Amino acid sequence: MSAYPYPPAQPMVNLDPTMVTTALELPGYKIVRSLGVVRGIVVRSRNIFATLGAGLQTILGGNITLYSQLCEKTRQDAFIMMMQHAAQHGGNAVIMARYDANELMQGVTEVLAYGTAVYVEKL
Repeated sequence: MSAYPYPPAQPMVNLDPTMVTTALELPGYKIVRSLGVVRGIVVRSRNIFATLGAGLQTILGGNITLYSQLCEKTRQDAFIMMMQHAAQHGGNAVIMARYDANELMQGVTEVLAYGTAVYVEKL
């Protein structure tokens, strides 16, 4: 099964988020099959209003909530895409899940969620 095209942005996710771990194994489960690397990638830019609002928040100091919310939403979207990719490949869990982020150009950031899709059975 091909890794492309990526799943559409909003379809149903068939994978339970509790079946995703950063560990090498999922406690209480036995890995029956390893299905390979899966990923979800989101590229976002800041809008002018968020940039202006964040600029005002930097004057006051502290947490810049507009950027925190944008980052959290982007990570969540990448995570969901990774789970969809795993489900497309027949996985019911993801091990060794990680995030990576890169600034592609000023104001444009890529967030990648990736891991190894596996099929597990309860012990």
